[in-house]
Amino acid sequence: MKKQLFKGNDAVVCGALLGGATHFFGYPITPASEIAHAAALYFTRAGRVFLQSESEVNAINMIYGAASAGARVMTASSGPGISLMAEGLSYLAGAELPCVVVDVQRAGPGLGNIWPEQGDYNMVVKGGGHGNYKNIVFAPNSVQEMCDFTYRAFEIADKYRMTVFILSDAYIGQMMEPVELPEKVSKTERKPWALYADRESRHNLITSIFMNTKLMGEHNWKLQEKYKEAEKILEFEELETEDAEVLFVAFGICSRICQTALYELRSSGIRAGLLRPKTLFPFPKQKLNELGERVSKIIVVELSNGQMADDVELSVRSRIPVLRYNWMGGEVPSTGEIVKRVKNDI
Repeated sequence: MKKQLFKGNDAVVCGALLGGATHFFGYPITPASEIAHAAALYFTRAGRVFLQSESEVNAINMIYGAASAGARVMTASSGPGISLMAEGLSYLAGAELPCVVVDVQRAGPGLGNIWPEQGDYNMVVKGGGHGNYKNIVFAPNSVQEMCDFTYRAFEIADKYRMTVFILSDAYIGQMMEPVELPEKVSKTERKPWALYADRESRHNLITSIFMNTKLMGEHNWKLQEKYKEAEKILEFEELETEDAEVLFVAFGICSRICQTALYELRSSGIRAGLLRPKTLFPFPKQKLNELGERVSKIIVVELSNGQMADDVELSVRSRIPVLRYNWMGGEVPSTGEIVKRVKNDI
């Protein structure tokens, strides 16, 4: 299909519809509001279901109900809204229900402001609700990936019976770029574990409660095995890492800024490279450790207090410096700021 110009938040809805999404439940919040607006228009035109809930708490519980009935369901929000969904996300994990959640990050904590930040990393990647669970997390850095990752997310969610997050930020959600839409429309099949209110599914049980310690423990161990299996979908991108002496690690909007900084540094004789995780869970631990054996410094660039940098340090077993370049509150660094800082640190 010919490329079309889309805003990142609108591209999510296109990817969802082509990926077979049947239901959208949500509550608008800046800078993710356009996702609900576009879903209200295009889900209904496509014969799918859109419902604006009374709150984010209601939205995530509507997702629980529809996912139990075999639907392909999604919601979208920003940090404050995702926080309200934490209990429901834990219930979804415990009941092994597939869904897709888009988080267009804004500055926090609290209401913060509507500018981009990456401070939801720990909440989304580590699991914001209670219990020993994981979400699969994709981190797009372009409008094309907003579409592509959402398109693929429903198949992955169904395969592993997990929540798949699209962890974006206000810049990626609001920018406009050309997008090539997927050609094939994905469709869901009947799910053998779901409840369809018919004879075949009447004995299926959707629950996250186990009334003795042995059953609860066995269920948790089964979940951990599933999360280990899900590590097969690991994705990352490398740029100029073959001869790099300095390695940037960044995702989302920061990875795009680092990509430009990388080439400016190389033009001045500093061999910089970039590792961009496309999935934050699973995380490219092994690749980071391999690259850590070859470079002299790792620089983690984040719009947070260094949440991903903790995982980078845990991944790298060599004793090289892991520098943290952090911005918060909605401030986003320029290429020039990063280049100047790297030159000062070398």
